[in-house]
Formats: sequence, structure tokens, C-alpha cells
Amino acid sequence: MGLFLRWLFAFILLALTYNPTEWNYVRWAMKHYVDETPVTVLLGLLLVIGYIIYLRATLRSIGGFGMFLVLSVVAALIWVLYDWNMLDLENPDLNTWIGIFALSSVLGIGLGWSIVRRMLSGQYDMDDVDG
Repeated sequence: MGLFLRWLFAFILLALTYNPTEWNYVRWAMKHYVDETPVTVLLGLLLVIGYIIYLRATLRSIGGFGMFLVLSVVAALIWVLYDWNMLDLENPDLNTWIGIFALSSVLGIGLGWSIVRRMLSGQYDMDDVDG
């Protein structure tokens, strides 16, 4: 459940920043920046903090090569679904959601890598051990 929640929060962070609907920070900020500059800056900073937390944890746990591997696995999954005619890539909105899913998978796995490693190997990271 912990890995799922980490992925879900990464998905929400990315979807709040940008998605194909009208309900995202980028479109809201473009529309209201002049009238709501302080709120726009505050929300933007909160999003940046979220990205810093996720990116630092991901880079420290799986590194750039690990991020590439996770993204490659997600891309291969999308390719298989497309090849089996289970996925149609003609819809740009769907493509955006697929991109959000792919990036959130990388961030979620990166943030929860200790959980994955513990499940696969049975070994604890130093942060997991009570001192």
C-alpha cells in the first residue's frame, strides 16, 4: 500500500501541474497570473517543493540509470498494449495522461524504492532500522 500511495501522490503532483483538462496549475496560472500573482507564486512554489522532494529521493535511490530503466519498462508496456490493439495513441489527451502515468511511475518507484527492495530481497535500508 505504501508504494501505491507514493505513486498516487506523484500522479496527483504531475496532474495538478498539467493535464488535458482545465483543472491544472499551468492553465490556471496563465489565466489568473495578473489578478492573483501572490497565490500563483505560492502554489507554484508548493509544486516546486513537491518536485524537489520526489526528484531528490528518486535520484538518490535509483539514480538516472534507474529512472531510465523504469521509464523504459513503462514505454515497453505501452508498446505492447498498442501492438495488441488495446491502446489507441491517436488521442492527444490520452497521450498526455499516459505521459503523466509514465512519469509518475518513475517518481513513485523512485520514492518507494526502499519498499520494493525490502520486498524483493528481505534486506532493510539503514533508514528502515530503528536505532
